[in-house]
Amino acid sequence: MKSLYKSEEAKKEIHQVYYDKLNELNIEHEFLKLETFLGTTNIVKTGNDSSPPLLLIHGSNGCAPIALELFPNLSSKYCVYAVDVVAQPNLSSETRPSMKDNSYGKWINEIISQLNLNNVTLLGFSFGGFIIWKTLLEDESRIKESFLLAPVGIVNGNPFKLIFKMFLPMRMYMSSKKPKHLEKFLAAVFSERDDFAINFLSKVFLYFDMDFNQIPLIKKGEAEKIKTTINIIGNELDLIVPGEKLLKRSKKIFPSLKSNTLLAGSKHVQSMKDSLKVEQLVLD
Repeated sequence: MKSLYKSEEAKKEIHQVYYDKLNELNIEHEFLKLETFLGTTNIVKTGNDSSPPLLLIHGSNGCAPIALELFPNLSSKYCVYAVDVVAQPNLSSETRPSMKDNSYGKWINEIISQLNLNNVTLLGFSFGGFIIWKTLLEDESRIKESFLLAPVGIVNGNPFKLIFKMFLPMRMYMSSKKPKHLEKFLAAVFSERDDFAINFLSKVFLYFDMDFNQIPLIKKGEAEKIKTTINIIGNELDLIVPGEKLLKRSKKIFPSLKSNTLLAGSKHVQSMKDSLKVEQLVLD
């Protein structure tokens, strides 16, 4: 299988940024390595074994340390399993599953089964939210509750805004390597400047084969089959998953919807202040 990294040196460089971020968090943790049908899955575990389990799932072009940084207090109540999503720039397998079927959901359920977990809480951001609703469609029997933050695959953003404010700056950075184009992309996506994102994505955009396949939207009939409690959090100024549009459709299609929250003034990646608001929803 061809590697998703442009070179072995690029892979080592991106992985080093991963380890540096995890060390910077200064949290007690352990690595778990599971062999799944999609290959090796890396998990960063933190918290007390006796606490209720929570699976934390990051977004596209991300990794477990990013998610752990956004929600630093979850381990006060939960035993947190921060999953490195396969085929992303992290420590898990480079196997890229289809987004058209329930492969991602089957994979998460296999993780839950191997860890022998029950009554699991799921928290996912962006692509992590997509993985969560795929998980619920595949098998929700071991899931207690789910929190989907700016989840892709429920509504789409304006394609013209996405092209001109995000896709073109990204492509221009990839071709020119000029930081100003990366900064323009980040300004459209992030609510506040993030030095780690600048360092990490500057390498990912150049040295990693990102997935540009279209993400399918969940059908109303599929959403109506889900019985697990769902909480949706939208970001008001989100170009990728427009917050108000997200909440409106969620109310229509999810019969198990418990709460709908809109983070005012937030872009796709919310500020740390808003991340803590989301964290408090989960802790409550």
